[in-house]
Amino acid sequence: MKFIDLFAGLGGFHKALHKLGHECVFVSELDPILRQVYEKNWGIEVHGDIKKIVEKEIETIPEHDILCGGFPCQPFSKAGKQLGRDDDRGTLFDEIVKILEFRKPTFFILENVPFIAKHDNEATWEFMKSELDRIGYNVDHNIYSPQDFGIPQHRKRIFIVGSRIGLDHFSFDEVDKKKTNKIDIHKFIEVEPADAKKLPKTNQDCIKLWQEFISNIPKDVKLPGFPIWGMEFGATYPFMDEFPHLLSANELSKYKGNFGISLKGMTKEEQLANLPSYARVETKFPDWKQRYIKYNRQFYKENKIFVEDVVRRISELPSQSWQKLEWNVGDNKRKITDYILQFRASGIRIKKADFFPSLVCTNTQIPIIGWEKRYITKKEGLKLQSLSGIKLPENDNAAFKALGNAVNSHIVELIAKQLIIDPVNNLPTEKAKKLNGNKVTQSLSV
Repeated sequence: MKFIDLFAGLGGFHKALHKLGHECVFVSELDPILRQVYEKNWGIEVHGDIKKIVEKEIETIPEHDILCGGFPCQPFSKAGKQLGRDDDRGTLFDEIVKILEFRKPTFFILENVPFIAKHDNEATWEFMKSELDRIGYNVDHNIYSPQDFGIPQHRKRIFIVGSRIGLDHFSFDEVDKKKTNKIDIHKFIEVEPADAKKLPKTNQDCIKLWQEFISNIPKDVKLPGFPIWGMEFGATYPFMDEFPHLLSANELSKYKGNFGISLKGMTKEEQLANLPSYARVETKFPDWKQRYIKYNRQFYKENKIFVEDVVRRISELPSQSWQKLEWNVGDNKRKITDYILQFRASGIRIKKADFFPSLVCTNTQIPIIGWEKRYITKKEGLKLQSLSGIKLPENDNAAFKALGNAVNSHIVELIAKQLIIDPVNNLPTEKAKKLNGNKVTQSLSV
Protein backbone atom coordinates (compact mmCIF):
# COMPACT_ATOMS: atom_id res chain seq x y z
CA MET A 1 0.00 0.00 0.00
CA LYS A 2 1.01 3.64 -0.40
CA PHE A 3 1.49 6.01 2.52
CA ILE A 4 2.37 9.64 3.16
CA ASP A 5 4.54 10.89 6.00
CA LEU A 6 3.62 14.30 7.45
CA PHE A 7 5.69 16.25 10.02
CA ALA A 8 8.13 13.51 9.11
CA GLY A 9 11.18 14.31 11.25
CA LEU A 10 13.65 11.46 11.02
CA GLY A 11 11.16 9.06 9.48
CA GLY A 12 9.95 6.86 12.35
CA PHE A 13 6.69 6.18 10.53
CA HIS A 14 8.59 5.59 7.30
CA LYS A 15 10.87 2.97 8.80
CA ALA A 16 7.97 1.05 10.37
CA LEU A 17 5.76 1.01 7.27
CA HIS A 18 8.66 0.37 4.91
CA LYS A 19 9.57 -2.68 7.00
CA LEU A 20 6.00 -3.93 6.54
CA GLY A 21 6.31 -3.57 2.77
CA HIS A 22 4.48 -0.29 2.15
CA GLU A 23 5.61 2.47 -0.19
CA CYS A 24 6.07 6.13 0.72
CA VAL A 25 4.75 8.47 -1.98
CA PHE A 26 4.85 11.88 -0.27
CA VAL A 27 6.77 13.47 2.61
CA SER A 28 6.45 16.84 4.33
CA GLU A 29 8.80 18.34 6.94
CA LEU A 30 9.23 22.00 7.84
CA ASP A 31 12.81 21.84 9.19
CA PRO A 32 15.29 22.26 6.28
CA ILE A 33 18.03 20.26 8.05
CA LEU A 34 15.69 17.33 8.61
CA ARG A 35 14.49 17.51 5.02
CA GLN A 36 18.07 16.97 3.85
CA VAL A 37 18.65 14.13 6.32
CA TYR A 38 15.36 12.45 5.37
CA GLU A 39 16.22 12.56 1.67
CA LYS A 40 19.64 11.00 2.39
CA ASN A 41 18.06 8.25 4.45
CA TRP A 42 15.09 7.41 2.29
CA GLY A 43 15.90 8.60 -1.21
CA ILE A 44 12.67 10.55 -1.64
CA GLU A 45 11.93 14.24 -2.19
CA VAL A 46 10.75 16.00 0.96
CA HIS A 47 8.33 18.91 0.70
CA GLY A 48 8.17 21.85 3.10
CA ASP A 49 5.35 23.67 4.89
CA ILE A 50 2.26 21.44 4.77
CA LYS A 51 -0.04 24.41 5.47
CA LYS A 52 1.06 26.12 2.27
CA ILE A 53 0.78 22.90 0.31
CA VAL A 54 -2.75 22.21 1.54
CA GLU A 55 -3.81 25.81 0.97
CA LYS A 56 -2.44 26.24 -2.55
CA GLU A 57 -1.76 22.86 -4.11
CA ILE A 58 -3.39 20.03 -2.19
CA GLU A 59 -3.82 18.13 -5.45
CA THR A 60 -0.02 17.61 -5.55
CA ILE A 61 -0.37 15.24 -2.61
CA PRO A 62 -0.69 11.85 -4.33
CA GLU A 63 -3.43 9.35 -3.68
CA HIS A 64 -2.50 7.06 -0.83
CA ASP A 65 -3.89 4.35 1.44
CA ILE A 66 -2.32 5.38 4.74
CA LEU A 67 -1.69 8.81 6.26
CA CYS A 68 0.92 9.05 9.02
CA GLY A 69 1.82 12.06 11.12
CA GLY A 70 3.34 12.97 14.46
CA PHE A 71 1.91 16.48 14.36
CA PRO A 72 3.57 19.12 16.59
CA CYS A 73 3.07 18.37 20.27
CA GLN A 74 4.30 21.63 21.84
CA PRO A 75 0.84 23.27 21.92
CA PHE A 76 -0.48 20.35 23.99
CA SER A 77 2.58 19.39 26.04
CA LYS A 78 2.61 19.86 29.81
CA ALA A 79 6.15 21.17 29.35
CA GLY A 80 4.89 23.99 27.13
CA LYS A 81 2.30 26.76 27.48
CA GLN A 82 -0.58 24.40 26.61
CA LEU A 83 -2.10 26.89 24.18
CA GLY A 84 -3.54 24.04 22.14
CA ARG A 85 -5.48 25.25 19.13
CA ASP A 86 -4.72 28.84 20.09
CA ASP A 87 -1.14 28.07 19.07
CA ASP A 88 -0.61 28.26 15.30
CA ARG A 89 1.00 24.81 15.43
CA GLY A 90 -2.08 23.47 17.18
CA THR A 91 -4.17 24.09 14.07
CA LEU A 92 -1.99 21.75 11.99
CA PHE A 93 -4.46 19.03 12.86
CA ASP A 94 -6.83 20.89 10.54
CA GLU A 95 -4.42 20.29 7.66
CA ILE A 96 -4.52 16.57 8.39
CA VAL A 97 -8.32 16.64 8.25
CA LYS A 98 -8.28 18.49 4.93
CA ILE A 99 -5.93 15.91 3.41
CA LEU A 100 -7.99 13.02 4.77
CA GLU A 101 -11.15 14.58 3.39
CA PHE A 102 -9.57 15.27 -0.01
CA ARG A 103 -7.74 11.96 -0.63
CA LYS A 104 -9.79 9.65 1.61
CA PRO A 105 -7.03 7.18 2.51
CA THR A 106 -8.29 3.99 4.12
CA PHE A 107 -6.20 4.31 7.28
CA PHE A 108 -4.31 6.83 9.37
CA ILE A 109 -1.94 6.66 12.34
CA LEU A 110 -1.22 9.81 14.34
CA GLU A 111 1.04 10.38 17.35
CA ASN A 112 1.19 13.09 20.01
CA VAL A 113 1.70 13.72 23.71
CA PRO A 114 -0.85 11.99 25.99
CA PHE A 115 -2.06 15.28 27.42
CA ILE A 116 -3.79 16.11 24.13
CA ALA A 117 -6.64 13.83 25.26
CA LYS A 118 -7.06 15.90 28.45
CA HIS A 119 -6.27 19.36 27.12
CA ASP A 120 -8.87 22.06 27.79
CA ASN A 121 -11.04 19.66 29.82
CA GLU A 122 -11.05 17.21 26.88
CA ALA A 123 -12.58 19.81 24.55
CA THR A 124 -9.59 19.53 22.18
CA TRP A 125 -9.93 15.75 21.92
CA GLU A 126 -13.70 15.93 21.47
CA PHE A 127 -13.22 18.40 18.63
CA MET A 128 -10.61 16.21 16.96
CA LYS A 129 -12.70 13.06 17.25
CA SER A 130 -15.84 14.78 15.96
CA GLU A 131 -13.94 16.06 12.92
CA LEU A 132 -12.59 12.59 12.14
CA ASP A 133 -16.04 11.09 12.63
CA ARG A 134 -17.52 13.73 10.34
CA ILE A 135 -15.28 12.80 7.43
CA GLY A 136 -15.98 9.09 7.72
CA TYR A 137 -13.40 7.54 10.04
CA ASN A 138 -13.81 5.14 12.92
CA VAL A 139 -11.28 6.21 15.54
CA ASP A 140 -9.52 4.62 18.48
CA HIS A 141 -6.52 5.58 20.59
CA ASN A 142 -4.17 4.29 23.25
CA ILE A 143 -1.10 5.43 25.16
CA TYR A 144 2.21 3.59 24.95
CA SER A 145 5.79 4.05 26.06
CA PRO A 146 8.83 2.24 24.60
CA GLN A 147 9.44 0.65 28.01
CA ASP A 148 6.15 -1.23 27.54
CA PHE A 149 7.87 -3.24 24.83
CA GLY A 150 11.30 -3.87 26.34
CA ILE A 151 12.94 -0.63 25.18
CA PRO A 152 14.50 1.22 28.15
CA GLN A 153 12.98 4.66 27.62
CA HIS A 154 10.12 6.23 29.54
CA ARG A 155 8.27 8.19 26.86
CA LYS A 156 4.48 8.04 26.92
CA ARG A 157 2.73 9.01 23.69
CA ILE A 158 -0.83 8.77 22.46
CA PHE A 159 -1.35 6.85 19.22
CA ILE A 160 -4.55 7.61 17.33
CA VAL A 161 -5.73 5.27 14.58
CA GLY A 162 -8.51 5.65 12.08
CA SER A 163 -10.14 3.53 9.39
CA ARG A 164 -12.77 4.11 6.71
CA ILE A 165 -13.65 0.40 6.67
CA GLY A 166 -14.34 0.15 10.37
CA LEU A 167 -12.19 -1.14 13.19
CA ASP A 168 -13.75 -4.57 13.73
CA HIS A 169 -10.47 -6.09 12.57
CA PHE A 170 -8.37 -3.99 14.95
CA SER A 171 -7.84 -3.98 18.68
CA PHE A 172 -5.18 -2.38 20.81
CA ASP A 173 -5.51 -5.53 22.92
CA GLU A 174 -3.50 -7.34 20.25
CA VAL A 175 -0.76 -4.71 20.54
CA ASP A 176 -0.85 -5.09 24.31
CA LYS A 177 0.03 -8.77 23.93
CA LYS A 178 3.50 -7.67 22.79
CA LYS A 179 4.20 -5.94 26.08
CA THR A 180 6.98 -7.26 28.27
CA ASN A 181 8.46 -6.57 31.69
CA LYS A 182 11.89 -7.69 30.54
CA ILE A 183 14.11 -4.66 30.03
CA ASP A 184 17.89 -4.86 29.87
CA ILE A 185 19.29 -1.34 29.60
CA HIS A 186 22.79 -2.70 28.99
CA LYS A 187 21.71 -4.07 25.60
CA PHE A 188 21.19 -0.47 24.55
CA ILE A 189 24.45 0.90 25.93
CA GLU A 190 27.74 0.73 24.03
CA VAL A 191 30.95 -0.18 25.82
CA GLU A 192 33.34 2.79 25.84
CA PRO A 193 32.17 4.23 22.49
CA ALA A 194 34.83 6.31 20.74
CA ASP A 195 32.44 9.16 19.93
CA ALA A 196 31.01 9.50 23.44
CA LYS A 197 30.87 13.00 24.87
CA LYS A 198 32.36 12.99 28.35
CA LEU A 199 30.68 14.85 31.15
CA PRO A 200 32.61 18.14 31.62
CA LYS A 201 34.82 18.44 34.69
CA THR A 202 32.64 21.22 36.14
CA ASN A 203 29.61 18.90 36.00
CA GLN A 204 31.63 16.07 37.54
CA ASP A 205 32.79 18.35 40.34
CA CYS A 206 29.18 19.33 40.96
CA ILE A 207 28.21 15.65 41.27
CA LYS A 208 31.10 15.06 43.68
CA LEU A 209 29.78 17.85 45.90
CA TRP A 210 26.30 16.37 45.98
CA GLN A 211 27.80 12.93 46.60
CA GLU A 212 29.57 14.36 49.62
CA PHE A 213 26.28 15.86 50.79
CA ILE A 214 24.51 12.49 50.49
CA SER A 215 27.38 10.55 52.08
CA ASN A 216 27.33 12.88 55.09
CA ILE A 217 23.69 12.14 55.84
CA PRO A 218 23.54 9.36 58.48
CA LYS A 219 22.46 5.98 57.09
CA ASP A 220 19.47 5.86 59.41
CA VAL A 221 18.16 9.16 58.00
CA LYS A 222 16.02 8.68 54.91
CA LEU A 223 17.03 10.77 51.92
CA PRO A 224 14.29 13.15 50.80
CA GLY A 225 11.79 11.92 48.22
CA PHE A 226 10.92 15.57 47.55
CA PRO A 227 13.22 17.76 45.42
CA ILE A 228 16.18 19.01 47.45
CA TRP A 229 16.39 22.79 47.05
CA GLY A 230 19.74 23.84 48.48
CA MET A 231 18.84 27.53 48.40
CA GLU A 232 16.34 26.90 51.21
CA PHE A 233 19.07 25.70 53.57
CA GLY A 234 19.28 28.56 56.06
CA ALA A 235 16.63 30.69 54.30
CA THR A 236 13.91 32.35 56.42
CA TYR A 237 12.03 34.62 53.95
CA PRO A 238 8.22 34.28 54.23
CA PHE A 239 6.47 32.03 51.72
CA MET A 240 2.96 31.33 52.98
CA ASP A 241 0.46 34.09 53.84
CA GLU A 242 3.14 36.67 53.08
CA PHE A 243 5.73 36.37 50.35
CA PRO A 244 8.65 38.54 49.17
CA HIS A 245 6.87 40.50 46.45
CA LEU A 246 4.38 41.89 48.96
CA LEU A 247 7.03 43.17 51.36
CA SER A 248 9.06 46.35 51.31
CA ALA A 249 12.85 46.28 51.37
CA ASN A 250 12.73 47.30 55.02
CA GLU A 251 10.38 44.41 55.87
CA LEU A 252 12.46 41.88 53.90
CA SER A 253 15.63 43.02 55.64
CA LYS A 254 14.52 41.03 58.70
CA TYR A 255 14.89 37.77 56.80
CA LYS A 256 17.50 35.58 55.15
CA GLY A 257 17.61 34.54 51.51
CA ASN A 258 19.55 31.89 49.57
CA PHE A 259 21.64 29.67 51.87
CA GLY A 260 20.94 31.94 54.84
CA ILE A 261 22.37 35.17 53.39
CA SER A 262 21.09 38.23 55.27
CA LEU A 263 18.87 40.53 53.23
CA LYS A 264 19.62 43.48 55.53
CA GLY A 265 21.05 46.62 53.91
CA MET A 266 20.06 45.62 50.37
CA THR A 267 17.75 47.32 47.92
CA LYS A 268 14.57 45.44 47.03
CA GLU A 269 16.15 44.53 43.68
CA GLU A 270 19.22 43.12 45.41
CA GLN A 271 17.06 41.24 47.90
CA LEU A 272 15.10 39.55 45.11
CA ALA A 273 18.35 38.62 43.36
CA ASN A 274 19.40 36.82 46.54
CA LEU A 275 16.24 34.72 46.67
CA PRO A 276 15.51 31.52 44.73
CA SER A 277 14.21 32.34 41.25
CA TYR A 278 10.89 30.67 42.09
CA ALA A 279 10.45 33.09 45.04
CA ARG A 280 10.50 36.23 42.88
CA VAL A 281 6.95 35.77 41.62
CA GLU A 282 4.20 38.33 42.09
CA THR A 283 1.50 35.87 43.13
CA LYS A 284 1.01 33.55 46.08
CA PHE A 285 3.14 30.40 46.07
CA PRO A 286 1.13 27.30 45.13
CA ASP A 287 0.56 24.72 47.86
CA TRP A 288 3.06 22.22 46.43
CA LYS A 289 5.81 24.83 46.41
CA GLN A 290 5.04 25.82 49.98
CA ARG A 291 5.31 22.16 51.01
CA TYR A 292 8.71 21.71 49.34
CA ILE A 293 10.09 24.87 50.94
CA LYS A 294 8.84 23.75 54.34
CA TYR A 295 10.25 20.22 53.93
CA ASN A 296 13.66 21.50 52.80
CA ARG A 297 14.05 23.93 55.67
CA GLN A 298 13.05 21.25 58.18
CA PHE A 299 15.42 18.69 56.63
CA TYR A 300 18.33 21.13 56.84
CA LYS A 301 17.48 22.09 60.41
CA GLU A 302 17.58 18.42 61.44
CA ASN A 303 20.78 17.58 59.54
CA LYS A 304 22.73 20.86 59.52
CA ILE A 305 25.45 19.46 61.75
CA PHE A 306 26.32 16.83 59.10
CA VAL A 307 26.20 18.91 55.91
CA GLU A 308 26.88 22.53 56.85
CA ASP A 309 30.33 22.65 55.25
CA VAL A 310 29.38 21.01 51.96
CA VAL A 311 26.24 23.16 51.71
CA ARG A 312 28.47 26.24 51.84
CA ARG A 313 30.33 24.89 48.78
CA ILE A 314 27.08 23.95 47.03
CA SER A 315 26.05 27.60 47.45
CA GLU A 316 29.04 28.55 45.28
CA LEU A 317 27.91 26.44 42.30
CA PRO A 318 27.36 28.52 39.14
CA SER A 319 23.58 28.14 38.76
CA GLN A 320 20.55 27.54 40.94
CA SER A 321 19.62 24.48 38.87
CA TRP A 322 22.89 22.87 40.03
CA GLN A 323 21.99 23.75 43.63
CA LYS A 324 18.96 21.45 43.42
CA LEU A 325 18.89 17.65 43.47
CA GLU A 326 16.12 15.18 42.67
CA TRP A 327 16.93 11.86 44.33
CA ASN A 328 14.50 9.50 42.58
CA VAL A 329 16.03 6.18 43.63
CA GLY A 330 14.52 5.79 47.09
CA ASP A 331 16.41 3.66 49.59
CA ASN A 332 18.80 2.19 47.05
CA LYS A 333 22.58 2.52 47.17
CA ARG A 334 23.67 6.09 47.90
CA LYS A 335 26.13 6.44 45.04
CA ILE A 336 25.11 8.97 42.40
CA THR A 337 27.28 7.55 39.62
CA ASP A 338 25.50 4.20 39.82
CA TYR A 339 22.49 5.79 38.14
CA ILE A 340 21.18 7.64 35.10
CA LEU A 341 21.56 11.40 35.50
CA GLN A 342 20.22 14.56 33.92
CA PHE A 343 21.16 18.19 34.45
CA ARG A 344 17.75 19.89 34.21
CA ALA A 345 16.41 23.35 34.97
CA SER A 346 14.55 21.77 37.87
CA GLY A 347 17.76 20.30 39.27
CA ILE A 348 20.14 17.38 38.88
CA ARG A 349 17.88 14.37 38.47
CA ILE A 350 19.04 10.93 39.64
CA LYS A 351 17.07 7.96 38.31
CA LYS A 352 17.37 4.20 38.59
CA ALA A 353 19.37 2.50 35.85
CA ASP A 354 16.42 0.48 34.54
CA PHE A 355 15.37 2.82 31.75
CA PHE A 356 16.27 6.23 30.36
CA PRO A 357 14.11 9.33 30.83
CA SER A 358 12.27 10.54 27.75
CA LEU A 359 14.48 11.96 25.04
CA VAL A 360 13.42 15.58 24.66
CA CYS A 361 14.10 18.17 21.97
CA THR A 362 16.74 20.06 23.96
CA ASN A 363 20.39 19.08 24.19
CA THR A 364 20.61 20.35 27.79
CA GLN A 365 18.73 17.28 29.03
CA ILE A 366 20.62 14.51 27.25
CA PRO A 367 20.70 11.53 29.63
CA ILE A 368 24.03 10.80 31.35
CA ILE A 369 25.30 7.30 32.10
CA GLY A 370 26.60 7.92 35.60
CA TRP A 371 29.00 5.00 35.90
CA GLU A 372 30.69 5.99 32.61
CA LYS A 373 30.53 9.75 33.31
CA ARG A 374 29.33 10.45 29.76
CA TYR A 375 26.27 11.45 27.80
CA ILE A 376 24.48 8.83 25.74
CA THR A 377 25.68 8.71 22.15
CA LYS A 378 23.64 9.43 19.05
CA LYS A 379 23.77 5.73 18.22
CA GLU A 380 22.28 4.88 21.62
CA GLY A 381 19.63 7.54 21.08
CA LEU A 382 18.70 5.89 17.77
CA LYS A 383 18.31 2.54 19.52
CA LEU A 384 15.95 4.10 22.08
CA GLN A 385 13.74 5.37 19.26
CA SER A 386 13.99 2.10 17.29
CA LEU A 387 15.72 3.99 14.48
CA SER A 388 19.04 2.17 14.31
CA GLY A 389 20.75 2.44 10.95
CA ILE A 390 19.55 5.86 9.86
CA LYS A 391 21.70 8.97 9.54
CA LEU A 392 21.30 11.90 11.91
CA PRO A 393 22.18 15.59 11.54
CA GLU A 394 25.94 15.97 12.03
CA ASN A 395 25.53 18.63 14.72
CA ASP A 396 24.92 17.03 18.13
CA ASN A 397 22.36 19.64 19.16
CA ALA A 398 20.34 19.15 15.97
CA ALA A 399 20.68 15.36 16.26
CA PHE A 400 19.29 15.14 19.79
CA LYS A 401 16.58 17.66 19.01
CA ALA A 402 15.52 15.41 16.13
CA LEU A 403 15.62 12.32 18.36
CA GLY A 404 13.53 14.12 20.97
CA ASN A 405 10.88 14.89 18.37
CA ALA A 406 10.95 11.45 16.73
CA VAL A 407 8.24 8.80 16.90
CA ASN A 408 9.30 5.37 18.12
CA SER A 409 9.34 3.19 15.04
CA HIS A 410 8.81 -0.13 16.84
CA ILE A 411 5.54 1.00 18.43
CA VAL A 412 4.28 2.25 15.08
CA GLU A 413 5.15 -1.11 13.52
CA LEU A 414 3.22 -3.04 16.17
CA ILE A 415 0.14 -0.86 15.65
CA ALA A 416 0.37 -0.85 11.84
CA LYS A 417 0.58 -4.65 11.73
CA GLN A 418 -2.85 -4.84 13.35
CA LEU A 419 -4.46 -1.84 11.66
CA ILE A 420 -3.48 -2.06 8.02
CA ILE A 421 -5.27 -4.87 6.22
CA ASP A 422 -5.62 -5.78 2.59
CA PRO A 423 -9.28 -4.93 1.84
CA VAL A 424 -9.59 -7.74 -0.74
CA ASN A 425 -8.31 -10.58 1.41
CA ASN A 426 -9.21 -8.97 4.74
CA LEU A 427 -5.74 -9.88 5.97
CA PRO A 428 -2.85 -7.84 7.31
CA THR A 429 -1.11 -6.61 4.19
CA GLU A 430 2.14 -8.45 4.84
CA LYS A 431 0.24 -11.77 4.95
CA ALA A 432 -1.78 -10.82 1.91
CA LYS A 433 1.39 -10.11 -0.04
CA LYS A 434 2.75 -13.57 0.79
CA LEU A 435 -0.56 -15.06 -0.29
CA ASN A 436 -0.51 -13.23 -3.61
CA GLY A 437 3.21 -13.49 -4.19
CA ASN A 438 3.46 -9.71 -4.43
CA LYS A 439 6.49 -7.77 -3.33
CA VAL A 440 6.97 -4.08 -2.75
CA THR A 441 10.48 -2.78 -3.32
CA GLN A 442 11.99 0.54 -2.47
CA SER A 443 15.32 2.22 -3.01
CA LEU A 444 16.49 2.07 0.58
CA SER A 445 16.40 -0.60 3.25
CA VAL A 446 17.29 0.48 6.75
